[in-house]
Amino acid sequence: MKRCVLSCVLSCVPGFGVALLLSACAGPPVKVAAVPAVVEPAAWQHDAAQTMSLDKDWWRQFGDPVLTALVEKALASNTDIGKAIGRVREARADARIARAALLPTLNAGFDHAGRSQIVSPFGTPLQLSTGQVDIEAAWEVDLFGQLADQRAAARDAYLASAAARDATRLSVASSTASGYITLLSLDAQLKIAEATLAARANSLRLAKTEFENGYSSRLELQQAQSEYDSTGQLIPQTKLAITRAENSLSVLTDDIPGDIPRGKVLDALTDPVIPQELPSGLLRRRPDVAAAEYQLSAADKSLAAARKNFLPQFNLAASFGRSFGTEQVYPFNLWSIGGSILAPLFEGGKLIALAEKAGAQRDQAAFAYRGTALTAISEAEKALAAVQRLDEQLVLAIAQRDSLSEQLRIATNRYREGYAGYLDQLDAQRNLLSAELGVVQLRADTLAARVTLYEAMGGGWSADMIDRADAD
Repeated sequence: MKRCVLSCVLSCVPGFGVALLLSACAGPPVKVAAVPAVVEPAAWQHDAAQTMSLDKDWWRQFGDPVLTALVEKALASNTDIGKAIGRVREARADARIARAALLPTLNAGFDHAGRSQIVSPFGTPLQLSTGQVDIEAAWEVDLFGQLADQRAAARDAYLASAAARDATRLSVASSTASGYITLLSLDAQLKIAEATLAARANSLRLAKTEFENGYSSRLELQQAQSEYDSTGQLIPQTKLAITRAENSLSVLTDDIPGDIPRGKVLDALTDPVIPQELPSGLLRRRPDVAAAEYQLSAADKSLAAARKNFLPQFNLAASFGRSFGTEQVYPFNLWSIGGSILAPLFEGGKLIALAEKAGAQRDQAAFAYRGTALTAISEAEKALAAVQRLDEQLVLAIAQRDSLSEQLRIATNRYREGYAGYLDQLDAQRNLLSAELGVVQLRADTLAARVTLYEAMGGGWSADMIDRADAD
């Protein structure tokens, strides 16, 4: 291969044929992995969609101004988003650096300025003040497109970073909405626990009265006391969970830990409709998939540029200067015009290793893209299934809760009338508490599943949101 480069340089002839001849001397072919393409399904396995497009401000559909304010605050202040924005700025600068490499450079300087003393031809001391002004121009002729490939790779890397930033924004918005829903569910669970504890207190007082009057045994009193203590444990446990949820939301919104304001209660939140999005367009609506695709494109172009390291570099240079001083020999002009061809002859295997490295990075990007795309389809399928099945489960759980509530009413009346023992009432109380907490949790799960679905569907993202002009 090096002999090929050398022979190409030595046999240079004018015209476009030189470029064609030398292009055949590009580096050895690099073996890359054959990664299968991702084929999107024609339809979802669980199609529960309604006729509605996906709004990029989807969190507003929950109908809670406080939730909306928290999400928007997180999008404006979150530290992960700030880091992602910094990475976009870095990638944008890299793209501009790569673009600048295609253009000539022009430099000006003031050199050799100074004062000196020498001996004249007549043997007398002579003091000189001299200086020189230079203007230099240089340009690397991108005859084989290596610099263009590097520029295209840097541009795709910038687009990948911008898509990754948008993926971070979507993740932060989803985490904030889910965290707020969790907080409201904990509030509802705390309210149920406090109401149940009050009911347990009444049952305990009744059990004490009946025991003291000899109408019940010590066993029933101890059962009432145990049930009261068991329910009482739920309150500090739930309050601790509330504190942790508030602190997590504070971190997401870049705030110090503290109380999080509430808007509506959990049951008052509006169920966002399920968007009608076809799987055939999913991979174009997910910012993380777009980021992986741009990374793959950048890796392909970097591989092409690495192979062109084997080709000669053509450089043109020109300079003009004017030297001046205090003697009559000054001033005079200095100028030069020329070019150079630099061809690699021996690099100790470095260029081959660089090409292999670029090929390996391309394979990593290809597998990463396929993995991201398959994960995106899987997440959307699971989110659709979760919304559908959790909605069905919630309907059944509400019916069970209502039935257990009636069961407790009957058991309580039978106990007071002496037709049943305290154990029947106790079992009914336990079952109802479990059912009420289960309904609250399922209600939160159904809302959180919709948040997950919106995230899995891309959250209304579009590639048009990326500013491509910054990298052009």
